[in-house]
Amino acid sequence: MFKKTRRRIFLSIMGSLSLLFIITLSVILFASFRQMQRENQDKLKRYSDMYLMESQKNSEDAPSFEPPAPPQDRGRVPETGPMDNSPDFQLSVFYSVAFSKEGEVLEVNVGEKKLYEEEALVNLAKEARANNKKDGKKGDLVYLVSEKPGYILVAFLDNTMANSNLDMLIRNFIIVGLVAILILLVISYIIAGRIVRPLEENDRKQKQFISDASHELKTPVSVINANTEMLRREIGENEWLSNIQYENERMGTLIKQLLDLSRAENASATMERIDLSNIVTTDTLALESLAFDQGRIINSDIEDNIHIEGNRTQMEQVVTVLLDNAIRHSTGKEIEITLKKHGRSVLLSVSNEGAEIPSDKLEHLFDRFYRLDEVRNSEDNHYGLGLSIAKAVVLNHKGNISVSCKDGKVTFTVTLPGV
Repeated sequence: MFKKTRRRIFLSIMGSLSLLFIITLSVILFASFRQMQRENQDKLKRYSDMYLMESQKNSEDAPSFEPPAPPQDRGRVPETGPMDNSPDFQLSVFYSVAFSKEGEVLEVNVGEKKLYEEEALVNLAKEARANNKKDGKKGDLVYLVSEKPGYILVAFLDNTMANSNLDMLIRNFIIVGLVAILILLVISYIIAGRIVRPLEENDRKQKQFISDASHELKTPVSVINANTEMLRREIGENEWLSNIQYENERMGTLIKQLLDLSRAENASATMERIDLSNIVTTDTLALESLAFDQGRIINSDIEDNIHIEGNRTQMEQVVTVLLDNAIRHSTGKEIEITLKKHGRSVLLSVSNEGAEIPSDKLEHLFDRFYRLDEVRNSEDNHYGLGLSIAKAVVLNHKGNISVSCKDGKVTFTVTLPGV
């Protein structure tokens, strides 16, 4: 039980911390990417605003303060003011293609390093115009399409270095993320263990108390029973002695069930290969007379030669508890018990007709001392421990037990690993 609790706490802590970490890294990465995009578009806009074609620079309409530009500065001469001297702008590599309104190529700027051929740059510019988008991306180039007086300019910014830096940033994030997740894994495991440890200790002490108290109570119960029998022999039948013996027998039954529960929960039973088909058949036959006395019939569908790794005595307890529970609580005449192989698992189910059980009470049926009929006393020597014992046994056998209530039928299903 506590292994599942520890696992759930561990997964919850790990999941929450990992999700928070991933979201944080994603936000940082997304913000960095968006900032790079904005800066690129801003540079392209500044470049486009300052661009003058060679023919414009030599015309009479060019600004009087602007001297003719040397060949290497072609495409970077301002229209209305001095060139942008900011470091990020000066270190950037720009290309451009100017088109006439009719689509004729007027001028191509391949930059100083000439990493792109004019033809390749023109083709990229035509593709950019064909997209009917003002800006976008082509490989490592980002572009901006703008209308200038008498022509259309497609300006490109070489983003190779920025993309390389971004890739390096992503790689570093992944490496840091994996290391952080491993650290979070260890931290989550430690925290989960510390959270569950007090609960485990409390449960261990509780089980130990039940076991010790049950063993200690066996002796006085036996003494009371012996003395009552001696008094009966001395004074004969007596109403008070009968009451003492009756209550003592009930106490003995409760102590036995508490010891059974303690043994089942402590998982100290010896496991071996057992024939579950034989156990279910034998216990069903043994309880048929009890069912018959209460006007009920047990219908069985048991496959032969089904074996499991388990404890025979404890599995007999499970079958007896489920059948006894069905006999006592059935509102109909027929009780069904089935045992089948399902893949590598073994399915044991016991069904009976019964009143609808609310879902909020259904999940508590396996709790200790839980009884659906809260006003009913323990006159029948049943104390709400049977299903708790069955669940403890099944869990010790690495199985699962569940209950469902549908169409007027209550069904208990036990799933066990086969061999």
